[in-house]
Amino acid sequence: MEASSRESRTHKSIKNSVVALTMFCFNIGLQFFSRKIFLDYLGTEVLGLNTTADNLLQFLNLAELGIGSAVAFALFKPLAENDRGTINEIIAIMGWLYRKIAYFIIAGAVLLMFFFPLIFRKINLPFWYTYASFGVLSFSALLGYFVNYRQVLLTADQKEYKIQFAYRLVMIIKVMCQMTAVYLLPNGYIWWLVLEFLFAIISSICINLTVKKTYPYLNRIRIDRHLIKSKYSILVKKIKQLFFHRIGGFVLTQTSPLIIYAYTTLTVVALYGNYLLVTNGVYGLLNAVFNSMAAGVGNLVASADKSRVMQVFRELFSIRFVLIWSLCLTLYLVTPEFIIVWIGKEYLLPQSTLLLMIGIFYVMTSRLTVDAFINGYGLFGDVWSPLVEGTINISLSIFLGAHYGLNGIVCGVLTSLVVSMIIWKPYYLFTRELKGYYKQYIVDYIKHLAAGAIVAYGVIMPVRHIHTATCSNLFELAGYAGIIMAISIVETGVMLLIFRTGLRYFIDRIIRRNRV
Repeated sequence: MEASSRESRTHKSIKNSVVALTMFCFNIGLQFFSRKIFLDYLGTEVLGLNTTADNLLQFLNLAELGIGSAVAFALFKPLAENDRGTINEIIAIMGWLYRKIAYFIIAGAVLLMFFFPLIFRKINLPFWYTYASFGVLSFSALLGYFVNYRQVLLTADQKEYKIQFAYRLVMIIKVMCQMTAVYLLPNGYIWWLVLEFLFAIISSICINLTVKKTYPYLNRIRIDRHLIKSKYSILVKKIKQLFFHRIGGFVLTQTSPLIIYAYTTLTVVALYGNYLLVTNGVYGLLNAVFNSMAAGVGNLVASADKSRVMQVFRELFSIRFVLIWSLCLTLYLVTPEFIIVWIGKEYLLPQSTLLLMIGIFYVMTSRLTVDAFINGYGLFGDVWSPLVEGTINISLSIFLGAHYGLNGIVCGVLTSLVVSMIIWKPYYLFTRELKGYYKQYIVDYIKHLAAGAIVAYGVIMPVRHIHTATCSNLFELAGYAGIIMAISIVETGVMLLIFRTGLRYFIDRIIRRNRV
């Protein structure tokens, strides 16, 4: 039974990963191409304005409280048991809560717009741009609360590939239409906003048709507070805990551009955004693949013993480290040349800034394994940790930003991440659920870092001495990146085998299975 369940989890994870990877690769390529078009025809200030407006909207989205994550956790069991009544009740509770949050966001957005003359006092654009941008982005976000929330069922049921087709495909078409409009039509930004508005509606229709077709038994039912308090008290508890984690996530992802804008200009925000598009693009690629396995991890921790869970954790951590570390080295060596080929030398940032951003990329991607098991166990009780992380993030970013500019701000973010994600989160997981394995985790992590340091020296130093010419086009750049990536993967894999990490046990298990 366990073997059959494991095969089912693996099959679904692979299917989700393949679809997510294919869709994401196409989408990220389009994003880079469209960024070039938008920079040329809209300018850095317009893109900086969009980034800032989106950050302000994310502040209002804090009201979401982490309901989506809590509901996904609550759905694992009823989906496994095909308990349709409970599934309907949980989705109805989610809809009821989301509607209340949506009304709060509308009120907050209206109030915030009164302060736009103060917030955007440094812009050199028509002032209606700020209201139009924020209004359209707000409308798109609100559809998620009124209409799109039921897609959480597909996530919890390991059917994220359907979301990829229903949402990502529509978003790809949207970006293509926006590029065409900006390139061919006068008043390109107006057309950009109109298309953003229209495709938000289209994507909502597609998502809801997909959910309705997949779960025809899903009905709208009336819900009351007594049912929530009596039957779903654990769900309410998880939502309250996740609210604090949402605060930490917001501070991490959304405040940096606002602080950068406070110390510099929208142009610097746009330059930083170019690099962020590169690192976030690769992060999104990994996230799409790794998150496709998240529901499988949730199923594993609910059905397997601790030794089996730890074995899977060690193997996943090692396999992912090979990919993550290789991407870090590739990003460090290739990103400057990519920026030059993509949009030009004038958009380059110092190499020290890139190194700090790659540090953030490493922490954010390496945390995904620990996060998957924390979410699987529903370990959201450390409500103080995101508050500490946010305090360190903002205080250090402001202090260091005042003295060292952009690098200081990014360094503040990196420091808070190391404290929270590298030090605290693993300790929390291994002292609450995977008890007795914390020392093993520490030893494994040291082995991985030692192997990674050796590989970094073995890759970066020769490349710096041998490669002197700048790539002249994307094909040469792709070949250069492919060579670095391949060398990094092989060297990292070999070093992890020598250091006897989870990768070695994974390969041994595959060999034994094939012999049988």
